[in-house]
Amino acid sequence: MSRRRYVARGVPGGYRIWDNRSRRWWGDLYELCPDELVAGLNAGVDHPTLTALLRRHRAAKR
Repeated sequence: MSRRRYVARGVPGGYRIWDNRSRRWWGDLYELCPDELVAGLNAGVDHPTLTALLRRHRAAKR
Protein backbone atom coordinates (compact mmCIF):
# COMPACT_ATOMS: atom_id res chain seq x y z
CA MET A 1 0.00 0.00 0.00
CA SER A 2 1.44 3.32 -1.02
CA ARG A 3 1.69 6.37 1.15
CA ARG A 4 -1.24 8.76 0.85
CA ARG A 5 -0.52 12.17 -0.61
CA TYR A 6 -3.22 14.13 1.26
CA VAL A 7 -3.88 13.63 4.98
CA ALA A 8 -6.28 15.46 7.33
CA ARG A 9 -4.47 16.63 10.45
CA GLY A 10 -5.92 18.10 13.59
CA VAL A 11 -4.82 21.64 14.37
CA PRO A 12 -6.08 24.11 16.96
CA GLY A 13 -9.57 25.11 15.85
CA GLY A 14 -10.28 22.16 13.52
CA TYR A 15 -8.61 20.24 10.70
CA ARG A 16 -6.31 21.11 7.82
CA ILE A 17 -5.23 19.03 4.83
CA TRP A 18 -1.51 18.28 4.61
CA ASP A 19 0.08 17.57 1.21
CA ASN A 20 2.89 15.05 1.73
CA ARG A 21 4.42 15.61 -1.70
CA SER A 22 4.87 19.38 -1.51
CA ARG A 23 5.09 19.37 2.31
CA ARG A 24 2.64 22.20 2.91
CA TRP A 25 -0.97 22.81 3.90
CA TRP A 26 -3.64 22.52 1.21
CA GLY A 27 -6.96 24.35 1.34
CA ASP A 28 -8.76 25.98 4.23
CA LEU A 29 -9.25 25.26 7.91
CA TYR A 30 -12.25 22.96 8.46
CA GLU A 31 -14.14 22.62 11.73
CA LEU A 32 -15.27 19.07 10.87
CA CYS A 33 -12.92 16.40 9.59
CA PRO A 34 -13.09 16.43 5.74
CA ASP A 35 -12.87 12.64 5.23
CA GLU A 36 -14.74 12.61 1.90
CA LEU A 37 -12.62 15.46 0.56
CA VAL A 38 -9.34 13.77 1.51
CA ALA A 39 -10.49 10.48 -0.01
CA GLY A 40 -11.47 12.30 -3.21
CA LEU A 41 -8.12 14.06 -3.42
CA ASN A 42 -6.22 10.80 -2.96
CA ALA A 43 -8.41 9.00 -5.50
CA GLY A 44 -7.92 11.71 -8.15
CA VAL A 45 -11.57 12.57 -8.76
CA ASP A 46 -12.55 14.88 -11.60
CA HIS A 47 -12.74 18.65 -11.20
CA PRO A 48 -16.56 19.05 -10.86
CA THR A 49 -16.72 16.38 -8.16
CA LEU A 50 -13.82 17.93 -6.28
CA THR A 51 -15.46 21.36 -6.50
CA ALA A 52 -18.72 19.96 -5.10
CA LEU A 53 -16.83 18.35 -2.19
CA LEU A 54 -15.02 21.63 -1.46
CA ARG A 55 -18.28 23.58 -1.43
CA ARG A 56 -19.94 21.04 0.84
CA HIS A 57 -17.12 21.17 3.40
CA ARG A 58 -16.80 24.96 3.26
CA ALA A 59 -20.54 25.26 3.97
CA ALA A 60 -20.26 22.82 6.89
CA LYS A 61 -17.73 25.00 8.66
CA ARG A 62 -20.06 28.01 8.83
